[in-house]
Amino acid sequence: MKPLVSILIPAYNTESWIASTLQSAVGQTWPRKEIIVVDDGSKDRTAEVARRFASKEVKVVSRENEGAAATRNHALGLSQGDYIQWLDADDLLGPDKIERQLRALQGHEGERLLLSSSWGYFNYRPSRARFVPTALWQDLSPVEWLIRKMGENLHMQTATWLTSRELAEAAGPWDTRLLSDDDGEYFCRVLLASKGTCFAPRAELFYRITPSSRLSHIGTSDKKKDAMVISMKLHIQYLRSLEESERVRKACLTYVRTWYGNFYPERPDLMAELQTLGADLGGRLEEPKLLWKYAWMRPIFGFKAAKRAQMLLPQVKARVLRECDKAMYELTGD
Repeated sequence: MKPLVSILIPAYNTESWIASTLQSAVGQTWPRKEIIVVDDGSKDRTAEVARRFASKEVKVVSRENEGAAATRNHALGLSQGDYIQWLDADDLLGPDKIERQLRALQGHEGERLLLSSSWGYFNYRPSRARFVPTALWQDLSPVEWLIRKMGENLHMQTATWLTSRELAEAAGPWDTRLLSDDDGEYFCRVLLASKGTCFAPRAELFYRITPSSRLSHIGTSDKKKDAMVISMKLHIQYLRSLEESERVRKACLTYVRTWYGNFYPERPDLMAELQTLGADLGGRLEEPKLLWKYAWMRPIFGFKAAKRAQMLLPQVKARVLRECDKAMYELTGD
């Protein structure tokens, strides 16, 4: 008998997108699947829209708001599948995404391979999704995957993964302390429990870029900054547990330097923690460099103002592009 796949969808205030997400899940060519939507206390009509899909195959559960990680843990506890497909409530699975990943397992023994896929990002029109390959889009050992992720500042979107229950149980629950990068930390643990990744290039995930979906965005939130430092320390701990070498320390130091600017100069407490971590890795952290487009502002307005401009102006540009794409979507329906 073919394995059962649990498609788990944590949802919060996604009434505009949940129907499309569920259609992509129900429409999977893989025949044996269960779909579980856990509404995390949405204040809009998310649960109402989701219940229109309720069936023997689709289960919808509502609960009080506890956050994304706790909602994912609840969904996992309700599932029965041999494989777990996480799916955010505004993203879309390619129609044969799961089938292609499970086919990629043919010729491999055991359930300790972590399946990954290609992914593209879009605003309103999936047909305009951009798929940009990275060094993670291939079969890799756990240590090599983490070195590339941390040393080159790369990532895989949550729904690209297809995880066996054996790996999910070995990794343990999602960390509810992490208001940012909870998926990055979780899949580090899944990787540690695995033999490595198995990449299915023609399996596709469509990642919708919306302001509400960007849980990984830190911004000015002190709680998210606190959570990010916890996640960073755990990333480094996990990688160094696999290999203690010069190349690992170099990748970890690059990782710390890449994210250091998110805390400088507003959080001297977190800066001190990261400086200590950098020293342990054999390096030191300096004042983050601004992009040339904003560096000219520093002597006139100060570092904080220049940094804020560097954060906000790209967001304004992205908002304008989203609105343009929305207009085309409403005009053409594509």
